[in-house]
Amino acid sequence: MKGILSHDEADKCLDVLEETYPDAKCELEHKSPFELLVATILSAQCTDVRVNKVTEEMFKKYNKPEDFANMDIKTLEGLVKECGLYRNKAKNIKASSNVILEEFNGKVPETIKDLMKLPGVGKKTANVVASTCFGVPAIAVDTHVFRVSNRIGFVSENNVEKTEKALENKIDRDRWTKAHHLFIFHGRRCCTARSPKCQACPIKDFCRYYEET
Repeated sequence: MKGILSHDEADKCLDVLEETYPDAKCELEHKSPFELLVATILSAQCTDVRVNKVTEEMFKKYNKPEDFANMDIKTLEGLVKECGLYRNKAKNIKASSNVILEEFNGKVPETIKDLMKLPGVGKKTANVVASTCFGVPAIAVDTHVFRVSNRIGFVSENNVEKTEKALENKIDRDRWTKAHHLFIFHGRRCCTARSPKCQACPIKDFCRYYEET
């Protein structure tokens, strides 16, 4: 068993993933930073497909901070109920909307530090919004990024925080955001949690997991 991938191996592996998934991008539908913020909050323990189904209708009528800040909490809970954990998500969307209006002049903050001042916004959500909407280099580590990066051998860590830091050290900064999307695309389409499609995998020659199977 080899150790984790070297920097050069990781770079080449990302090259193959880019060739395989040239359209890799954020799959949460949005037309503004605020819409992506709301969608990302809703995506916790919920699929992007289901979130997009919910927000497609909701954003037709409600898509600005003031819409949610002034909304009755029970009404908001009803709108997002299909996404699960709806009481907590509704509370955070409403509270974040108020903070955006009161402390950020109605605009979604552009830095990871300021985004994390919003209720219910952790590092992963802040990274997603900052990198996707404002071009801030970041690697948001969700369940797919954590599984794929550790399984392939980019890193070997046992939690999200250590994985994010190790990936930042392994991958060139200008590839952080793209790498995040590539890991997610690969995790959803090939390197699934159960029964990964190893024989068809375009990066199996790099993969430490494949070596062991």
